[in-house]
Amino acid sequence: MLTSQGQTQAKRILVIDDTQDNLYLLEAILVEEGYVVDVANNGKSGLAMIEASPPDLVLLDAMMPGMNGYEVTRHIRQNKKLPFIPILLITAYVEADIPEGLNLGANDFIRKPIDYDELIARIKAFLRLKDNMSNAV
Repeated sequence: MLTSQGQTQAKRILVIDDTQDNLYLLEAILVEEGYVVDVANNGKSGLAMIEASPPDLVLLDAMMPGMNGYEVTRHIRQNKKLPFIPILLITAYVEADIPEGLNLGANDFIRKPIDYDELIARIKAFLRLKDNMSNAV
């Protein structure tokens, strides 16, 4: 995205995870890659942040207490006021989780332990897709 001065504006990613170490590590890696990163430590606060100021992409832990990643995904996709936001669910569990997440509107899954090169490649791919969709409208 270009600003009025012709500079590229950094993409904003929201990371939602109930484990503080995961938030810290993902934030550090994404900031190093040039992204602006917001974090939330539970699904409810993450959803509130999304509704207040939609990010360019959401990285979302599938299994959290309270409102889990599947519920957050469902709420995002049901809110017609929100723009298209790529959602990548992060999980350590078996493949039975994948169909449910995709059916609820997640765009992809990232397996734990996270391969950070793969994570960055997937993020870039989904941000390109979002940009292409925006430019086509």
